[in-house]
Amino acid sequence: MPTQPVRYHEGQFPPEKINWERLIPLLGPASAALARYDGILAALPKTAVLLSPLMTQEAVLSSRIEGTQATMTEVLEYEAGVRPKKIDPHKTADIQEVQNYRRAMGKAISLLEKLPLCLRVLNEAHAVLMEGVRGEGKSPGAFRRIPNWIGPPGCGMDDARYVPISPEKLPDAMQGWESYIHAETPDRLV
Repeated sequence: MPTQPVRYHEGQFPPEKINWERLIPLLGPASAALARYDGILAALPKTAVLLSPLMTQEAVLSSRIEGTQATMTEVLEYEAGVRPKKIDPHKTADIQEVQNYRRAMGKAISLLEKLPLCLRVLNEAHAVLMEGVRGEGKSPGAFRRIPNWIGPPGCGMDDARYVPISPEKLPDAMQGWESYIHAETPDRLV
């Protein structure tokens, strides 16, 4: 028996009330971990040495959501110029998507030196993410205008695992997110 897709929980963000009692025991350890990480970065003469492989690993893992199958080893070998005699064009396209992810992160980091985290940063990073890869004709740097869903290849919306917010409601929802992340709160991490 097929299961129903999980749909975006419209009207539940931002949360009306935060359960502080549940979060308080987690705040200290999370803040301490961030402080340790910040300390490690501050002690390094070139933070890119530590962050580059982490960013590549994140790019590989995040790209899998879109069906990309490149591994971290394949991406690093490709960037180092180590290529098999016969390379699968699909693999090359997957590697390009991972490289775009890294470039998009670089663009966002550059923009965040001048701007707060905002929709403009996300949209400009998205434009870089979509350069020269599948989906490049689907409004890079803009919110989607058509419905989408996550599920097995070729499935319809009814067979999807997850159905995000509808395109007509997306701009207002994203504006709500941006307002929420810049709102005053008793704890910035939360």
